[in-house]
Amino acid sequence: MKIFSKVCSILSTLIIIAFAVIAGLLIIPMLFGCKNMAVLSGSMEPGIAVGSVVFVKEVDAESIKPGDVITYKLSGGTMVTHRVVSVDSENKELITKGDANEVEDGSPVAFSAVVGREVFHVPLLGYLTIYIRTPIGIIAVCGVLIVLILLNFLPGVLQPEEEKKEEKKEE
Repeated sequence: MKIFSKVCSILSTLIIIAFAVIAGLLIIPMLFGCKNMAVLSGSMEPGIAVGSVVFVKEVDAESIKPGDVITYKLSGGTMVTHRVVSVDSENKELITKGDANEVEDGSPVAFSAVVGREVFHVPLLGYLTIYIRTPIGIIAVCGVLIVLILLNFLPGVLQPEEEKKEEKKEE
């Protein structure tokens, strides 16, 4: 029964560490002014894969230069993350292109539409951030929390009475 208790302890510790790492990856950059966005299309592959989370920080659009990866807002609120190909300072516009695309984007991006410049990205984390917002994702998180609670209480509940008496004597 002591092995069962150790296995439960190890599993619960691993789950807590996983939650802490994921929470840290999502929350800590926000404390430094970054916004995060999940990548839904393959236009920036292979550099930024579908399912990644891109962390962008607000910058003065005048400081953006060719080669920078930016996130900008289209009409309708859709966010796009593409690489800047050229800057038209006179018209205050940027020409962008997805790394996987053959041609530049059809419309220039106004400086005012820029949300921020990429600071870094984390592959695969976007799948989790998208999935967790669905009803099934919420149920899955609740299920993991229930498992975590059970892992902490089951060893004590399933421990035979004789072992409990022995532990009390040792104390």
